[in-house]
Amino acid sequence: MSDTMPRLSLHDSKSRKTVAFTPLDPENVRVYYCGPTVYDLAHIGNLRAMVTADVLVRLLRHLYPRVTYVRNITDVDDKINARARENNEPISALTARTIRDFHEDLAAVAILPPDIEPRATHHIEQMQRMIRELIDNGHAYEAGGHVLFSVADYPDYGELSGRSADELMAGARVEVADYKRAPGDFVLWKPSDADTPGWDSPWGRGRPGWHIECSAMSYHYLGESFDIHGGGSDLLFPHHENERAQSMCCHPHGRFANHWVHNAMLLVDGEKMSKSLGNFLTVRDVLRDTPAEALRLLLLRAQYRSVLNFTRDGLDDARQTLDRFYRALETLPDGDAADTPPPLGFVQALCDDLNTPRALAEMHAMADRALAGDVQAARELHASGRLIGLLGSTPDAWFRSDANVDEKEIQALIDERLAARRARDFARADAIREELAQQGIVLEDGPSDTTWRKA
Repeated sequence: MSDTMPRLSLHDSKSRKTVAFTPLDPENVRVYYCGPTVYDLAHIGNLRAMVTADVLVRLLRHLYPRVTYVRNITDVDDKINARARENNEPISALTARTIRDFHEDLAAVAILPPDIEPRATHHIEQMQRMIRELIDNGHAYEAGGHVLFSVADYPDYGELSGRSADELMAGARVEVADYKRAPGDFVLWKPSDADTPGWDSPWGRGRPGWHIECSAMSYHYLGESFDIHGGGSDLLFPHHENERAQSMCCHPHGRFANHWVHNAMLLVDGEKMSKSLGNFLTVRDVLRDTPAEALRLLLLRAQYRSVLNFTRDGLDDARQTLDRFYRALETLPDGDAADTPPPLGFVQALCDDLNTPRALAEMHAMADRALAGDVQAARELHASGRLIGLLGSTPDAWFRSDANVDEKEIQALIDERLAARRARDFARADAIREELAQQGIVLEDGPSDTTWRKA
């Protein structure tokens, strides 16, 4: 990191403090995020975690020479099995389609792909190796065809989530099973019948528990100690608590994740998102009538650790903000801002625990100056937007993309209007302009041609 760069601070879930981020290796910052369990379309709550990860990784790449970003895919899970039976389709078809949909949805919202995207089913050997080690060192045991982690044998269990023993039990929603030594012990390996996906193992044909997947894959790609582990706050317990326990017991000389980042959940119109309330929204539900960039901006308007209230009014406000930003960029010739870095104040805002509201306030100030004729401010606005995944279009494309019109029909009317003007039929030319204005289309006559945008 350059001496002129601001110092990044992040809230660490384990210490419950905002601390200076110090990479284990400044030449290669290593990040792991929990990805999707692929049985259904991504919803906007999932998207918030992915946008948080994307902004964090984009910032790290701005600050450091190399970042290795790993985001897994869980493609073996009881929810997947149940959905495939419900759909009467092969599990492989369900997971392949859902992975494809997930990638398309994230790309639409300008989320960059990870460097490595491991799938659980491709790392069964690594999981089995870790399970054998946990058995050998006394932290796991076989019982009733299962292999379970013994929570009592890890004294630091609960340290990540900050929960007491009673709170751990209340929050775990543990499976009551007579083969467990203690109710809080969790599954590392479980048996599979003939109709359930399974792999041969020393403990019989079976499949991994959810928690062991991320421990095995993060170790395989990032080692026993890496910089940042992140995800939604709903993963803090039990998933991340269990990951940390089994990883630390396997590799007691490492740190597993040196820093933990968790984003808060979102509400929809002030209520928890739920299918039973009828307010459950997938990414595709929202993108049917909303520009993807407006959805991304809405998610950035609250700091990632604050609860975000998703509303249609909020989407409209985000769209209007983007109208303003793109209007401020209209003074820039194509490619003019290509080599301009984002200004220091903007980067400092992001370095303050990803303070995106403050960063957006900086962008509004740049837009003020750009709209007053400051071309350098327009360049810096463009660079700032690109750093957080905004302003990836051109003003012309943005103002056209949100117009619910037939572009060929508009161009035909523009051509007709130009012909009318050449024939000095100004009444017809004015009538065409008025006709388009009633559709929300504004014509702008230039020296050589006429362009259009939405009003």
